[in-house]
Formats: sequence, structure tokens, C-alpha cells
Amino acid sequence: MSENLKADLIAKAREEGFAAVGITRPDAVPEIAQRLAAFVARGWHGDMAWMAERMAWRGDPSALWPAARSVIMLAEPYTPQEDPMAVVGMPERGAISVYARNRDYHDIVKKRLKRVGRWLIERAGPDTTRAANSGNSPAGLTAEPPRIKVFVDTAPVMEKPLAAAAGLGWQGKHTNLLSRELGNWFFLGAIFTTLDLAPDVPGEDHCGTCTACLDACPTNAFPAPGQLDARRCISYLTIEHKGPVDEALRPHLGNRIYGCDDCLAACPWNKFAREAQEARYAARDDLAAPRLAELAGLDDATFRTRFSGSPIKRIGRGRFLRNVAYAIGNSGEKSLAEAVRPLACDPDEVLSDAARWALSRLSK
Repeated sequence: MSENLKADLIAKAREEGFAAVGITRPDAVPEIAQRLAAFVARGWHGDMAWMAERMAWRGDPSALWPAARSVIMLAEPYTPQEDPMAVVGMPERGAISVYARNRDYHDIVKKRLKRVGRWLIERAGPDTTRAANSGNSPAGLTAEPPRIKVFVDTAPVMEKPLAAAAGLGWQGKHTNLLSRELGNWFFLGAIFTTLDLAPDVPGEDHCGTCTACLDACPTNAFPAPGQLDARRCISYLTIEHKGPVDEALRPHLGNRIYGCDDCLAACPWNKFAREAQEARYAARDDLAAPRLAELAGLDDATFRTRFSGSPIKRIGRGRFLRNVAYAIGNSGEKSLAEAVRPLACDPDEVLSDAARWALSRLSK
């Protein structure tokens, strides 16, 4: 890959809103297969059966698309404009993870990745190197157009270790990616390509002795630095977990009704976080600190309307209101009992259980 092409790629990525770009090989992180297998063997993936079902692809990016020769990793900031922890201290309000307070990032980032990918195909031109290796012509130089595939957190791709291998940063003790230039408030996207691009130098760990993220976790979800037991993680419990939350963990959810930012917000490297350029990541007024009483009254139709275009819509009314009920039970606000009482008779058994638990807590 010529330096001119790489410089142009970085410029194009920044034009599309990405703050950092790095390149690695699909086989640059062979250790992730063993780490993933150990994670699943311990049962730390919880209800996320898809992690076990697609381990072969997830643990080996080169198996996902054997034709790929390079992986371009890109980071896009979604740094909050306000203190993300301020709402956690408001018992009558619900705390929604920063990334979910407006439009679904999957759609936004994927469109940008596709534009960068299409630009790369046009800019790079036919890949004669790949043609030579394939031996399709007597001269071995039949030009073939390069190909790409883009991924944003929905395919069996381990974005964080790939991003670390591409030099975007390192995985912190909370397992999320950190950067000295970006902090940890950023989304990751991947462009797999058949182009043979020169890889960047992997990122180095700069956490040192800091344990701020581990200490901040309300549920002690980190068995050790760099290890996460999803079954205790509030983001997992409020988003991926479909059944009732363990009663011993419910009080620790506080008023977090979708995701959790405690470990991210605690990281000192956020003093270098870049401001988000995308206006659709800024918190909507009705999602920055929504009233729990109002949310408890949502029926299926109003839930779908309110969260249209939001990642929250994916978990459905039942699971979301389950979280709202837990938050009401943790609020200590007896005035919220009337808001959650109708949910105790909801046909969704998990939701009605959560509502009865909330009423029991508020009656003490």
C-alpha cells in the first residue's frame, strides 16, 4: 500500500466522521480463539448462545472470509456532552447508556463504512497482486477489482482485539478499547478487503496500575483485569438477558434501564476524548433522563413509536419495562408505586414479576 493511498484513506475516513484508522491482518490475533473458548467454557457469555455457535468465525477472522487479506479498523467518537453519571443519582429518572440516547449507531456507522469502502475500491483500482497469486491468466496479471465487506458489531467479528492489533489503542482492564487520543467513548467499525495493505504497529497497554474501571463496576463483573463475566454485567443484564434478573443483583442495577457506562466513565484517559461530530449521537431530550413513571405507562405501540430508530427498540417493551420496574423498586420513591402497579398484572411473566418485586420493595 503506497503512503499516498494510506494518507488518502485516512483523509477520506476523517471526512466521513471517523477519528482514527488502522490496518491489520485477519490472522493478526491468533490468541483470541483460545480466550473466547475459555470465556464460553466458564459460562461467562450467559444467554448469548450465538457466541458459542459461531466461535469458529469469531475466534478466527481469517475463517470468516478467507479471501480477505487486510482488515481496516475505524473509530468514531460518541463522547457525551454532559456528565454520563449525573442521571444515576436521580431516583425518579432512568439512566440510559450514552450510546443509546439517540439514533442507532449501527445504521450510521455502517453507511459510512460502505462509503469509505466504495471509495477505496475506486481509488485502489484493480488488484494485480491478487490476480498474480491466483494465476488466472497465462501472464498471471489479469487485473481483478478489489472486494470489501463491512461489519459493525453485528457479525461474528472480534472488533476490539482487531482494533488493538491495528494500532487504534489497547483493550483496557474493563475489556473495552482505550486510546490515548480518544479515551474510550467511540464505536468501532471494520472493513475487510481483498487488498493487501501494509499493517500498522499494534497498540501498547497504557493502563499501568490504574483500576478505576474495575472499582467503578456496581456488580463486580470483572473476575480479574481484562476478564468480564457477562452474567454480572449490567449492560448484559438489561439488554441481552431475557429472563428475570437474579434478585441478589437487582438492587445493584440502581436506575440503569438500558446499558451501563460506569466503567467507561471512570477511565482517566477520557480527558483526551474527542468531541462527537455526529449530531445524531447527542442525547435526545426525552432520553437523557426520562421519567420512570412515564416509561412504565408505555404500551407496545407507544414503546415502538418512542424508540423508533433507537437501539432500545430491539429488546422490546417487555424487557425494557422489566428494567424500568427494577429501577422503580430501587428508587425508594413510594409515589412511583402507582405507576408500576398495573404492570404486576401484565401477561409478560418476567415483567409482572419485576413489578411485584418493585411493589414489595416500595412497601417496606
